[in-house]
Amino acid sequence: MKRSNRLTWIGAIALGVMLLLSFFTAPTSSNINSGSTYNRAPDGYGAWYAYMENQKTGIKRWQKPFSDLNTEKRPITLLQINSRLGDGLYDHEKQWVEKGNNLVILGVGAASTAADFTTMQKSLRGDVKIETRRRRRLKTQEKVSLGDRFGAVVWEENYGQGKAIFSTTPYLAANAYQDYQSNFQYLSDLVTQKGHLLFVDEYIHGYKEPSVRKREGKGDFLSYFTKTPVFPAFLQAGILLLVLIWSQNRRFGKPVALDVPVVDNSEAYIKALAGVLQKAKSSDFVVEMIGKAEQLQLQKALGLGQELLDQQTIINAWVQQTGIPPTELEEVLKRQSQKRHMSESELLSWLGKWQTLRRIKNS
Repeated sequence: MKRSNRLTWIGAIALGVMLLLSFFTAPTSSNINSGSTYNRAPDGYGAWYAYMENQKTGIKRWQKPFSDLNTEKRPITLLQINSRLGDGLYDHEKQWVEKGNNLVILGVGAASTAADFTTMQKSLRGDVKIETRRRRRLKTQEKVSLGDRFGAVVWEENYGQGKAIFSTTPYLAANAYQDYQSNFQYLSDLVTQKGHLLFVDEYIHGYKEPSVRKREGKGDFLSYFTKTPVFPAFLQAGILLLVLIWSQNRRFGKPVALDVPVVDNSEAYIKALAGVLQKAKSSDFVVEMIGKAEQLQLQKALGLGQELLDQQTIINAWVQQTGIPPTELEEVLKRQSQKRHMSESELLSWLGKWQTLRRIKNS
């Protein structure tokens, strides 16, 4: 092997290792959107926020640091969801609450108990569905708002002129509980207080106002990019590329057209697999794979998330959002769940019905 080629291969391997290390050592934030009012997935709060807007509560999204709350003149009730709090408030939060503000935090750490995972808790708004075994053993100064013999699920504590309200579950009124209006109403009662501004904290989910991004040095793409873990990798790649060019002592030449057409490996693989399945008459495998993909696309269009749900949930959401009888949807879902061979004409008919459903939802 020539020396120049050896250097090229060594450089390419080193570059690949650096890129992999940069990506795998970068901090992840996969759950940062859980509990956000911008999130339409089951763990989001988009539906509850829309409910509060319809109730004319004056709720607003807060997209600034916690310290900026001190600039507001009126008393405030701030709702934080999935904040991963330990066992109490920080000193600066206590001081803010003591001034007459309220802080409501959903998703506080608590011990797991022998309670059933799913329970219906009594409240003034009716039964509230709770799905967690975590309960809080209350201290003297704390008051239970929702709980059972195993401990409190929701409780409150006074601090000076204000109070803090805690919940062991971050999903008290998440999108997954849209069929339980008592959950929505109960959380509404918790956060609504006459004379208070009502904010839901989106800053903890990564949403920031333009003025805040500019203040934090993230006002434009270049500033943001230079602070990401990917930037050092690209910088190293650029330096390595310059070294390789210099070592070979030549510039980039003109592009040379390839004599042999590039084969699309993905397309070739798909065609080969289709041929094997056709010969084996394995339409059930095709129906299963395509059915799952089509179902996920439909769930996404209906705002139901990216995990496969039961057929009745999808049918209910279809009727609610489109107002169209679910006869055709029930048929394709039923056919998908049946483990039997389909002829080519039946398979084409089934695919055509999926296309029709997509057009209806997108129109």
